[in-house]
Amino acid sequence: MMESKDLIIVLGPTASGKTRLAVQLAKEINGEIISADSRQVYKDMNIGTGKDLEEYIVQGEAIPYHLINIREAGEEYNIFEFQKDFALAYDSIMAKDKMAILCGGTGLYIDAILKNYKYTAIPIDPELRSQLHDLSKEELLKLFQRLPSSFTELADISTNKRLIRAIEIGTYLQKNQLNADEKTPLKTKTIGIDISRESRRQRISDRLHSRLQNGMVEEVKALLNRNIPPEKIIYYGLEYKFITQYLIGELSYDDMVDRLEAAIHQFAKRQMTYFRKMEKDGAVINWINGELSVEEQLEEAKRLIVHS
Repeated sequence: MMESKDLIIVLGPTASGKTRLAVQLAKEINGEIISADSRQVYKDMNIGTGKDLEEYIVQGEAIPYHLINIREAGEEYNIFEFQKDFALAYDSIMAKDKMAILCGGTGLYIDAILKNYKYTAIPIDPELRSQLHDLSKEELLKLFQRLPSSFTELADISTNKRLIRAIEIGTYLQKNQLNADEKTPLKTKTIGIDISRESRRQRISDRLHSRLQNGMVEEVKALLNRNIPPEKIIYYGLEYKFITQYLIGELSYDDMVDRLEAAIHQFAKRQMTYFRKMEKDGAVINWINGELSVEEQLEEAKRLIVHS
C-alpha cells in the first residue's frame, strides 16, 4: 500500500489533534513518528509544549517517536540541527522497513524537509546580526532587496528575526558558492488537519486552563529552580515566556493567563498562515476536517494515502 511514498506528513495548528491522528495512522501502517515541533525537543518541558506522550500508546502498544526529549532545557535548537536529526531518525526507520510519519506544527521545519532546504547549512554571522539587531523592518527589507540570490524567492521575511536570517544567507551567497549535498527529494504525502476558527479557539482555551490546573506553572518553576536563567526560558515563548514573567513578578496571575491565551490564539493563526503560504509556494496539503471523530479522520487519511 505504501510503496509509492517515502514520507507521510501530518500537520496542523496547535490543538488541532494532529498527534492523535498521526499516532493512530502509525499503528495502522506500521509507522513511527518523527516530531516536527521546535520545542518538544527539550527535556522536562512536557506540559507547556503539549507532548501528550500518553497519546503514543494505542491499544496497549507504544508507538515509537523521534526528536522528542533530545536536548536539555536551556539549550538552543535550530533548523539546521533539525534537518540533521531528521535524516538520522528517517534512516533508522527505513532500516527497520517501517513507515516514517513526520508530525508537527512548526511549518518552517516541515517546509525544510519538503523543499530539501539546503540554505540552513549557511553559518550564523554574530557580527552581522549585531549590526542588524536594532534596525526597523523597513530598513531590513531594503537591505534584503539589495542581496539577490537563488534564495530570494524562498525566503521567509515575515518577522524581523527571519529577515535578519535572510540577510545573513543573502550576504553569504554574495561571496560563497553553496556546496551542500544535493539529495533526491523525498516523495511525500501531506495531510493537514483543519478546524474552524471557533472550534480552534475553544480547544485552545480549554486546553490552556486544563494545563494550568495540572502543573504547567510548577513545570516552569522547576526549570527556574534549576538555575536556568529566566531569559533562556522566556526565549522558548508562549507558555514559558508568560509563566516565567509571572513567576519573577513581572505579571499578575490573571494578566499572565489573559496574555498567554491571546498569544496562543495568535500563534495558531500564524501557523495556518504559514501552511497557506506553503500551498502558494507549491506544497500540496490534503486537508481533513478536524471536527470529525479520530476514526473518521483515520479512514480519510488512509484513503488519501492509498489513492496517492
